Parts: sequence; C-alpha cells; structure tokens
Amino acid sequence: MSIINRPGVRESYAFPNWLRTLITVGLRWLPAVLIVVAVVGFWEVYVRIFDVQKWLLPAPSVIAKTIGVDAGLLWGHTLATIEEIVVGFALALVCGFALATAIGLSRTIERALYPFIIASQTIPIIVIAPMLLIWVGYGLAPKVIVVALICFFPIVVNMVDGLKSVDSDVVSLMRTLGANRWAIFLKLQVPTSLPYLFSGLRIAIAFSVIGAVIGEWVGSSEGLGYLMIRSKPQFLTERVFAAIVILSALGVSLFAMVGIVERFALPWWHKEHGSRT
Repeated sequence: MSIINRPGVRESYAFPNWLRTLITVGLRWLPAVLIVVAVVGFWEVYVRIFDVQKWLLPAPSVIAKTIGVDAGLLWGHTLATIEEIVVGFALALVCGFALATAIGLSRTIERALYPFIIASQTIPIIVIAPMLLIWVGYGLAPKVIVVALICFFPIVVNMVDGLKSVDSDVVSLMRTLGANRWAIFLKLQVPTSLPYLFSGLRIAIAFSVIGAVIGEWVGSSEGLGYLMIRSKPQFLTERVFAAIVILSALGVSLFAMVGIVERFALPWWHKEHGSRT
C-alpha cells in the first residue's frame, strides 16, 4: 500500500481551518483589492506622465510618504477623531436601542415619536453643527452630538423594522401557551430584531466618520477634519489626502469590526443564513 492511500495520511495534509478561512476571505475580497491596485497604479502613472504638481494632485507614493513622515501628527489627530466616533456612536446606540424598544412596546409612542424621528433627518447636520457650538461650546461635546445625530436614525429605524418583522403565527402560538407581552418581546421580538439592529449599526458606524469630520470642520482644535481644514490654505494637499486615506481606512475597519461582533453575537443567524445561500 502506498503512503498516499494509507488511512489518515490525507487528513494530515489538509489545510487548517484558520488557513482555509483566510484563503476564503482573501478570494472573496480579491476583486476589490485588484480594483484598488489598478486605480492607484493608474493614478501614479498619470501624475508622473503629465507632471501634475504636488499641490494640485499628489501621487499615491507622495501620500504614502507623507503618512510616514507625519505619522506622529496624523496619529494624534486620528486618536481625537476616534474618541469622537466611539463616544458618539455609543450614545446613539444606547438612545436608539431604548427608543426603538419603547416604540416596539407601544403603538402610542410610535405614533407620537416616529414622525419626529423621520423629520429629524430632513434637517442638514451641517446647519445644526454651528448652533451646537453656541449651545454647548467647544470641546468634545458638539462633535459627539453630531456623530450621535447621524448614527441615531439608522439604528432606530432598522431595529423598529426588526421588532415588527416577527411572524404573527408564532406570536399567536406563544399567547396560546400563556406568554405575556414582555415574554413575547424578550423571547421573540428582540432576537428577531438583532440582525436588523446590526444592519443599522454597520450603516451607522460608517456614517459616524462623516459626522466626526463635519463636527471638526465647524469648530475644533484637533482631529483629522481639523487637520484637513488647516492644511488646505497652506496647499499641503498631500496631507489632506493622507487624512482622507486614514479616514477611509478607519471607516472600513470599524465597519468590519461591527461585522465581526455580529458573527460572534448571532452565530445562529449566520449559520441559518449561510445554509440558505
């Protein structure tokens, strides 16, 4: 009998689960990575061939060099922006979850507050942000409020939709078995709404980066948005692009982190969802 046909030899040469997962994820994102590489390559070649000035459109290599040279400066402002995002997102999550719960439990509260929640999104944040400086002053508070206002809406709306998406037949069955309103809410509506909630959280965490930058543009002394405002009049365009690259990476990373938390928090949903796709 050859060594290949011996029992157990094939299993010993199998890929470990972590490596198999890594390869699967890499292949899934390979098209996006190739597009980014193509765009960056074209950008670099275009700037060099047509000799575009650095203050007008810096090459990706110049932006990368700027990130390395100004790493300390960029890191300090990045930490300030992250603080605004985390605090504002946490505030929106707590308030959004509480309000969505109240709406899910009471039709009266839904009829009274839901129109105002929708109307709040018709007011441009860029208009509210300067007023926050007058009402609460400079510092962390106005930026946190701007982030919370932007993140609040998708969290509330998605969770309310999830609370309403329960199967009416299951509700009737639980009532037949003697379940009260709270039991139905906690054991049926909340678990059903969690995938919807995480969908809202992914949207909210991506928008939170925009909210932080808007708050820093209006009035701030630190943060990546503040650094961009200070760099533009000095024609430090490469520093502006460096801040944009960091903000993009920050948004993608936060989005991915929410997705990872969702997989750990809702393994049953991902298992069922994966078996259907």
